[in-house]
Amino acid sequence: MPEDASPSPAAARRNRLAVVSAIGVGQILAWGSSYYLLAVLAGPIAADTGWPLTWIMGALSVGMLVSGLVSPRIGHFIDRRGGRPVLAASAALLSGGLLLLGLAPGLPVFVLAWVVLGLGMGAGLYDPAFSTLGRLYGEQARPAITHLTLFGGFASTVCWPLSALLVDQLGWRGACLTYAALHLAVVLPLYLLGVPREAAKPATAPTAARAASAPGHVRAGQRYAFLMLAAGFTLAAVIMTVLSVHLLTLLQSQGLALGTAVALGTLIGPAQVGARLLEMLFGRKTHPIWSLLVSAVLVAVGLGMLAGAPGVAAAGIVLYGMGSGIRSIARGTVPLALFGQEGYAVLMGRIAMPTLVAQAASPFLGAWLLDGFGASTTLAVLCAAAGLNILMVLVLLPHALRRC
Repeated sequence: MPEDASPSPAAARRNRLAVVSAIGVGQILAWGSSYYLLAVLAGPIAADTGWPLTWIMGALSVGMLVSGLVSPRIGHFIDRRGGRPVLAASAALLSGGLLLLGLAPGLPVFVLAWVVLGLGMGAGLYDPAFSTLGRLYGEQARPAITHLTLFGGFASTVCWPLSALLVDQLGWRGACLTYAALHLAVVLPLYLLGVPREAAKPATAPTAARAASAPGHVRAGQRYAFLMLAAGFTLAAVIMTVLSVHLLTLLQSQGLALGTAVALGTLIGPAQVGARLLEMLFGRKTHPIWSLLVSAVLVAVGLGMLAGAPGVAAAGIVLYGMGSGIRSIARGTVPLALFGQEGYAVLMGRIAMPTLVAQAASPFLGAWLLDGFGASTTLAVLCAAAGLNILMVLVLLPHALRRC
């Protein structure tokens, strides 16, 4: 791996742990008040308003779709001006979206609020956070990205109980308004004070001669690797979104009681964090493509065990959770290792778009499979997709190791 890319001057003047911690706390609240929000609030919202649960959950898909569509532009902006203004804007957008959500008088305004939240998600979740660290620390960003995912792994652990408490004390609207205030009072100052301000790159008029060297441009010899990487990340995101949304249904279809299914589901979070700690300790001296391969194998084996006897479901969920946790790191580190620091933020935005758009459609895909073909076939399809994902990573191995 090339060693010519070092931290930017702005990053060198700021303690790295302080920077990662500022972004990390922001990630906990950003994920917890957007992607994970409706896991707790959907039921109370439906009970209070009478709105169809399908439309309530569909609004989250609208937000994810919006976040995917804006991701390429977000990547270009971070490449030009750094991540500080983008992350700060994400805190403001998430606050505004949550404010609108808490005040929504009807379903159309509720969906509109998720459009605003989608803009905030596109500017403030993992991909822009990874891009920010990549621009700050260059090809030395891998430890920072790993540490950041440790914070992100606690988003549901922290925010699901917090959301439940807020709903119990203030109602679902009060919960949304509280999160809106937290983004303005906590997250926005953290980003503005904790993330270094970087000098903007000079703007240049686009010409045909510059097109081949534009930020994020993939050279002819790298295009196949880029397409395979983007396709692999997209397929993995579909697998994990379908499973995260429909896990309880899949487990109950195997004869498990709801309480048992919920207890098994809680194993995913600790497994993710544990795997990230192991990657931080033992994976830092190896090429991140190996971490991506391990992630793909663990997910496939875990799904295979889930599809088998119920007696090994717990072990399967732990292995799946470990693979999911490592993938979050590899999603930020593998593109940096394969294509370098130059244009990294732009590439992350381009990779994020199909991934997030596919995630937006994944809950409906899972529901269609379950309704039309049953739980066993759904698990078999997920296992086949996970096996295909392993092959995609294996195809990337020669390209990745050739660059080292």
